[in-house]
Amino acid sequence: MSSETEYIPPRVWTWDKESGGKFASINRPVAGPTHDKELPAGRHPLQLYSLATPNGVKVTVMLEELLELGHGGAEYDAWLIRINEGDQFGSGFVAVNPNSKIPALVDRSGETPVRVFESGAILQYLAEKFGAFLPAGGPARAECLSWLFWQMGSAPFLGGGFGHFYAYAPAKFEYPINRYAMEVKRQLDVLDRHLAEHHYLAGDAYTIADMAVWPWYGTLVKGQLYEAGEFLSVHEYKHVLRWTDEIALRPAVRRGRKVNRAWGEPSSQLLERHDASDFDTRTQDKLAPSVKDHP
Repeated sequence: MSSETEYIPPRVWTWDKESGGKFASINRPVAGPTHDKELPAGRHPLQLYSLATPNGVKVTVMLEELLELGHGGAEYDAWLIRINEGDQFGSGFVAVNPNSKIPALVDRSGETPVRVFESGAILQYLAEKFGAFLPAGGPARAECLSWLFWQMGSAPFLGGGFGHFYAYAPAKFEYPINRYAMEVKRQLDVLDRHLAEHHYLAGDAYTIADMAVWPWYGTLVKGQLYEAGEFLSVHEYKHVLRWTDEIALRPAVRRGRKVNRAWGEPSSQLLERHDASDFDTRTQDKLAPSVKDHP
């Protein structure tokens, strides 16, 4: 192991806002809003406030899958939350999600608006609301929810652990990278062994469990997340790759990945989504230069 300067924790921790690396500006040790800003609202029953990170993609894929099935009540407005600019700390967003993390959903279809935050909770809420992509009961439902919560519990190791120290920390240190690389590879092995015997995570049917896991682990094994494919030898996980490639071909998945995306190829970026036709007319490659950054 390479030598590293030993860190001796002080008796009392204090926040140094300059020590957070790339994301120092969006992390702080307290909650609550930093400024007053109302959230916009569109014409549809469902209002989504998000960004196309893996957690955000889970929900836009789910909404597009519901629309693909013909659930008209799943029409939605997707508003871009630029976390690097602190949109998640506006008073309106904090009122929807006191944890100041994307995604956040407001359902205005009933008498009283319902707020839902945490991506897994949003997936389960929508699945139960529309009766889709979640088995009604029995072992299949238990299996689906087990994998959904597996992802919710595992993602901090992949994102906040491995992703932070491998890709975003201001300096590279061997111990934390090794620690989290080991855990991520263990998780990939868990998935690979399971998918060797099951078509989808909950069995034969595509469910919210797949929608939750795919944006994280699917993009990882395709080398698109943290550019860590070679480092993690992702080619070893053949069953995860089979599952990943199959899901990536779904039309709703292809659409859902574009929503609230503000990076990559212009044709893959639909900053805001307010109508199904936006995929044909409002991606960044189709907009005039004067409106590209201001949807």
